[in-house]
Amino acid sequence: MPDPEDQNARAHADDTGQPLPRRRRDVRRADGELTDVRTGTMPAVTPSPSSTPDAGNLTTRRASWAEAAAAADAAKPATRVPVPTRAPAFTPVPAQVEEQDAITFVPNSPEVETASAPSSAPVETAAFRRARPTMAEVIADTPMSDFISSPGLFVKEQKPRPVGGFRGAIYNMTGGAWNMGPGAKQRQEEELGRRISRQLQGSYNTAVLSLKGGIGKTSTTVGVGLTLAEFRGDAPCAIDANPDSGDLVERALGEGIYQQSSPRTISDLLRNIDSVDSLTALARYMHHAGRLHLIAGEQDPEVSDSLTAEEYLRIRKLIAAYYSVALTDCGTGVTHNAMSGILQSADNLVIAAGYAVSGAKRARSTLHWLASHGYEDLARNAIVVITDKDEVSSRVDKDAIEEHLAGICRELIAVPHDRGVADGDLVTLDVLKPETRRAYKEIAAAIVDGYR
Repeated sequence: MPDPEDQNARAHADDTGQPLPRRRRDVRRADGELTDVRTGTMPAVTPSPSSTPDAGNLTTRRASWAEAAAAADAAKPATRVPVPTRAPAFTPVPAQVEEQDAITFVPNSPEVETASAPSSAPVETAAFRRARPTMAEVIADTPMSDFISSPGLFVKEQKPRPVGGFRGAIYNMTGGAWNMGPGAKQRQEEELGRRISRQLQGSYNTAVLSLKGGIGKTSTTVGVGLTLAEFRGDAPCAIDANPDSGDLVERALGEGIYQQSSPRTISDLLRNIDSVDSLTALARYMHHAGRLHLIAGEQDPEVSDSLTAEEYLRIRKLIAAYYSVALTDCGTGVTHNAMSGILQSADNLVIAAGYAVSGAKRARSTLHWLASHGYEDLARNAIVVITDKDEVSSRVDKDAIEEHLAGICRELIAVPHDRGVADGDLVTLDVLKPETRRAYKEIAAAIVDGYR
């Protein structure tokens, strides 16, 4: 219970508007005297103005810390508090000083600060700086490596594995510990594969033609088509536009397999071409030799020569929607009905020739006919393929024939004699000689190089 005196004092303070008197708590010492230690409520603060108040003005006392602080802030002018800086850990002491000028330096001493700094300038201490950069600063200043464009910075380059020959034998004997890399021949083969598999934008057509039959035109179409199917990611298409009962499909599938399959021909496709609106619908009229897709020519002699230029162009437009590379076996001659449409849509030409004197002359006559009938670009960029289908006598100068034709075309490639081609039956890459397969690779690479 509060003392009556405290209640009277509080009531008296409320009446007069004055703050409550300071409470004292009596603490008895050991000797029995009372101490004047003050605890509890903090004393009220009377703000002091910047200048001495007039005698007639009364000072108002505040009853709380908040009111006292507000009054003090209002009375003092606003001053900018300087940003504290870290003082140096110690003040250096001169090693040798005269006795009369000796000064004792005490760390963090106000006397030192006053003596070292002029009285007119504020005291400033040296800012603290790190002697070594932090790890975050080192990482921020280090340039980041590009993992996408520079993968070689993190992975050691590995040599390709040699295949065959002395290098391949050493690689196999050492279990891959000694890798001498591929030889020149293997590097050339890999370069041919890269040229054949080059990605194309759009659809392209190559016409294979000749003025003389039996010199390797259809076998070249099948061999090159199978080579394109082996190396390219997209399947090629071969069209038999031979008006004389072409045998393109028989050479690619074999006579027996073709007779057992449904004999769909180019004439069947033309009759239903308006209903073909997908690759699935088109596949019903095609034959497949592995990844090589083929459209068979008409076998009926009465209608085999009825294919017109307009009909071929309709077939070509349909094929262009689904295939990036197409080969057209044109048959013998350049004057039949569909030939104008074939030449009009061809991007480059393959002229078949032979080592016989008559075959070489007809190949040259074909190029001259093209150049004189508005197909100068096709003749200039043509690829002449000389197939040694039947071994000629030693009286024929093969080098002279090659030189005779090489100057009037973009590239000349010779296909060696191979019974897998000369028999006139099924053409498969597995039974061909390595030299023959390489020749077909060179032809395929030259064809793709001409697609621009």
